[in-house]
Amino acid sequence: MASVLQIEQLKKSFGERLLFEGLTLNLDEGEKVAVVAVNGAGKSTLLNIIAGVEDYQAGQITFRRDLRVGYLWQNPTFKEGQSVLEACLDADTKAKEAITRYERAIATGEGLEEAMAAMDAASAWEYEQQAKELLTRLAITDLTQRVETLSGGQIKRLALAQVLASRPELLILDEPTNHLDLKMTEWLEEYLSASHMTLLMVTHDRYFLDRVTTRIVEIDDHRLYAYRGNYTYYLEKRQERIDLLNQAAEKTRNLYRRELEWIRRTPSARTGKAKYRIDAFEQLSEERRTPLKEKQVEIGIDSSRIGTKIFEMKHLSKRFDEKCILHDFSYLFNKGEKLGIVGENGVGKSTFVKMLLGEVTPDSGTIEVGQTVRFGYYSQQGIRFNDADRVIDVVQRIAEEITLSDGNRISASQLLNRFLFSPAAQYDYVAKLSGGERRRLYLCTVLISNPNFLILDEPTNDLDIQTLNILEEYLRAFKGCVIVISHDRYFMDKIADHLFVMEGAGRIKDFPGNYTQYRQWRREEELRQAEERAEEERRQRRQATPQPQKATRNYTDRLSFKERRELEELERELPLLEARKATLEGQISSGTMTVEELTKASTELTALIDEIDLKTLRWMELSEKN
Repeated sequence: MASVLQIEQLKKSFGERLLFEGLTLNLDEGEKVAVVAVNGAGKSTLLNIIAGVEDYQAGQITFRRDLRVGYLWQNPTFKEGQSVLEACLDADTKAKEAITRYERAIATGEGLEEAMAAMDAASAWEYEQQAKELLTRLAITDLTQRVETLSGGQIKRLALAQVLASRPELLILDEPTNHLDLKMTEWLEEYLSASHMTLLMVTHDRYFLDRVTTRIVEIDDHRLYAYRGNYTYYLEKRQERIDLLNQAAEKTRNLYRRELEWIRRTPSARTGKAKYRIDAFEQLSEERRTPLKEKQVEIGIDSSRIGTKIFEMKHLSKRFDEKCILHDFSYLFNKGEKLGIVGENGVGKSTFVKMLLGEVTPDSGTIEVGQTVRFGYYSQQGIRFNDADRVIDVVQRIAEEITLSDGNRISASQLLNRFLFSPAAQYDYVAKLSGGERRRLYLCTVLISNPNFLILDEPTNDLDIQTLNILEEYLRAFKGCVIVISHDRYFMDKIADHLFVMEGAGRIKDFPGNYTQYRQWRREEELRQAEERAEEERRQRRQATPQPQKATRNYTDRLSFKERRELEELERELPLLEARKATLEGQISSGTMTVEELTKASTELTALIDEIDLKTLRWMELSEKN
């Protein structure tokens, strides 16, 4: 395949802090590559360098000539004063100019023919329509709304629509699933999987990685390691690499011990012919420092005791103007529950937990919280750190010492070391931290007070995969209660015992299972409903079809042999056609199909309905004669 991007011997550092050196990467046309690493290793920096918005100290980056590149920033911004549609169309300058020229020609009545030709040349007709479709798909429906009035989540979704509408050949995405609800994430997953674009992205969504990527590259110890396959394959091969490194490091340590014993035993051998062995020993002394295990976040923080009474909601209702969040909702939360809350953006998930925390007052109803409950709240917005503070200052303000689950106590510095902040990094200013490092520090501040009831609102945003794995294990073993709001399906499957599905208009469904089980149930339910609709349509068609008047039968009314065979064939075919129709209707209404698949399925469904109608009429005609 033709190469679209070549990176050779790339080096990037911030002062004395080296991110990567000698980094080499080649992207072929149509590849879908994800970059993974711990927070602070330089994932977003690498994307910024490739996109041309950050510099680097050494190396070379070469793009294929005339390559169209689209970049979704992790924290995008737009010019104030633009409407949503104007901002979305801003990515493709050629198409935007053609649209502006065409609108001016329509208004003035001059140069219309030339403007239309320019629209054709820039494919601007399809561009504007596709932009509108993408915005609608991403739940941005007011195309005249000014960008400065949008929420942070809406800004990220607008930026995603903009970059997809620009039809790039190389698409660079930094955390594309942040601020997408589960339905949108699944749609984007399908869209990118079916696309022919070359893709380079950073994401923590492990299901997304598994289903979209064809190659994983990992930044580790300032170098790049490539794994050709999806996320599951990467995990397997990465562990093999670590095991081999550990074996080699253990052999080096054993050899070092033997050589050290020789050095101590025969000091007189340090001259003459033994000099080579002395040099080798000194080299071994350096090599043995290679860590046997990769660094991982260690949590191990204890939770305070929690009583049998947790909380009870009685007849709770809440609305904002015409929007109903809850209507007459009651629920008794039990000790040890781990609850996941899912629903589309804006349905009220964060409002629900803020009512529980006392930050939002319900319109009616009561919430009774047990006296022993101690909340730990990790909010979607996070907390605003003072950039002039040092990392250790942030933690020491909360507690100088922390109790662990084994009963031991450690200092604030030791706790930060468990959260991968080295002694040197602890005295760095907060302003120097990456987005992921800030999130890791925020998680540390939430857990430090030994809560027994954790409420985590989008905890997976900006956390690296290794930290997520450790957090999942901690939550699974957590003795207290947990409520999680997350668009990360993998995280939700690992943590939640059951789900609150917020369906809108104040309705909440309590589903007894994890998110994958819910989606399977939802698909089966949609298929069942489609079959019911199909049956109702058949019933209505039978009622609407005029019934021929029954006459006194004679020999000529009876079916011929050929007609009887035709009737039998129709009775066999019609159920099969109806079943296929129900399947197509279920697929079309699922919201998971690509544009191409949706078009193809709709065409087939139209033809199928016509065929069913014709064959049903013929079946009725033959049945009357039978």
